[in-house]
Amino acid sequence: MENNKTNFSEWYNEIIDIAKLSDKRYNIKGMNVWLPYGLKIMHSIDSLLREYSGDSGIEEVSFPVLISREQLEVEFEHVKGFENEIYWVTKGGTTPLDIDLALRPTSEAAMYTMFPLWIRSHTDLPFRIFQIVNVYRYETKHTRSFIRVREIHFYEAHTAHRDFDDAERQMDDYLKIMERLSNDLCINFSMDIRPDWDKFPGAMYSVAFDTPMPGYRSLQIGTIHEYGENFAKNYGIKYLDEKGDMNYVSQTTFGLSERLMAAVIGIHGDDRGLVLPYKLAPVQVIIVPIPGDNYDEILEYSDNIQSKLREIGIRCKVDRSDYTPGYKFNDWEMKGVPVRIEIGKREVAEKTVTISLRTRKKKIRAELEDIRDMYEYLQEVNSDIQAKASEFYKANTLFIDSMEKINEDKMIMAYWCGARECSDKIEKISEKVALGAIRNIDLSGPCIVCGKPGKISSFSRTY
Repeated sequence: MENNKTNFSEWYNEIIDIAKLSDKRYNIKGMNVWLPYGLKIMHSIDSLLREYSGDSGIEEVSFPVLISREQLEVEFEHVKGFENEIYWVTKGGTTPLDIDLALRPTSEAAMYTMFPLWIRSHTDLPFRIFQIVNVYRYETKHTRSFIRVREIHFYEAHTAHRDFDDAERQMDDYLKIMERLSNDLCINFSMDIRPDWDKFPGAMYSVAFDTPMPGYRSLQIGTIHEYGENFAKNYGIKYLDEKGDMNYVSQTTFGLSERLMAAVIGIHGDDRGLVLPYKLAPVQVIIVPIPGDNYDEILEYSDNIQSKLREIGIRCKVDRSDYTPGYKFNDWEMKGVPVRIEIGKREVAEKTVTISLRTRKKKIRAELEDIRDMYEYLQEVNSDIQAKASEFYKANTLFIDSMEKINEDKMIMAYWCGARECSDKIEKISEKVALGAIRNIDLSGPCIVCGKPGKISSFSRTY
């Protein structure tokens, strides 16, 4: 790679191209082609979400991509929030449609017309579903792979509950899923309650997961939303309780996108390329045979190692290409493979392996049977990644108690009264927007702008 990561924008674009994660040359702006390596990483994230959602009792469904204008306009506040981002379908072939159809920007309007058909009694609750689909938004800002696109790879969970308290418990369950996922991705984040003017259209409140990125900006990598009865009242989603009374359900949602990929690339990558946590890596262990006089034996020994690793569930591969060992080392390092095993004539003769971790320079000599402990090596890589990511998070967040340091190139934490006027003053001076009061941190102090009572809150320039 030619670019140093200090020039993040160039580095980011270059690593996506070199690692062949995505191709943005498709002739519709903001609609990119997922290439095999990038798609495998995303599918690994999807698999984790499927597992953790299932553990939480959230079941997978798949809804149609088209939503009628009638469905969308049931909840006016919601559609108004997306009215400038919707792609409309107005013809079927050459025939004008009786009613305009939208490519889903999100799926509330699609799902909630079905909920009254499925939810009739308190015995149907809680009702929990999710889907992993593409959603479409006419993004007018500068597009950037995985960060700001028009066709978005999207996880969305939707739940319905008998009352607000049970819905709030679901919000806590979402946090547990997010904590498990962020541990796998080795990403740290702040949980910020979005200001009312920036919450999801139709929500009572929204909590966003924000993480600082290289380039002195933060990235919203996910959100959870408490809807209360707002959508239920518009879509007529009711249930019969034990007393025979009809009540509106209380609802929540949880959304994540391919921005998770962007965070992994940007936070963990280095000047040699990608650095992948092992659960995401399409190839967790690459085996590189070193050409020698007994190359057939070296290849056979390498294949034997591959078989042993696959027996214990490791995604691995023997690189039999004609490139030089040095080229292969650099290529697989650039692709972020966590562990490399080198096999030459000495390893064959001594029944050993030479192991290199993506996160460390020193090579490890080990006995052949030690490869049974490969998950320990993979976990060491994750520990290294997490340690470095935690250092990055600490270095790129800063608490301030006055406006003097508001222009620091970091994600700022400060006391804020919550007023739009104070937020606007901060943004005018620093270009940092109010991400919101930090959830679960009960600290208060004088607002850094007006001095009125405030809560600890986050501010940042954003992608």
